[in-house]
Amino acid sequence: MSVASVQDLRRIVEAVSRLRGCTVQDVEIRTDCRALRVTLDDGQILLISVLLDDAGKPRLDVDLLHPLEGAEIPGQLEVRFDGAPL
Repeated sequence: MSVASVQDLRRIVEAVSRLRGCTVQDVEIRTDCRALRVTLDDGQILLISVLLDDAGKPRLDVDLLHPLEGAEIPGQLEVRFDGAPL
């Protein structure tokens, strides 16, 4: 059994605590069961996944994504690369 770092646990608790009062709209799981995506009614997306560290040990990763303000397509994520025009 691997031990999560305190910083990782604090980040996970912070992400999950922001979900109070939110309603789940949709839940999807990857076919390989390594990631779970929870879509909330306010457009936020909670991503829960298992990642492998440099030693090959699994670790839990949780991210809370917020929708872009003024985005034309709900749920679309915008990714920018330095020097590349949009």
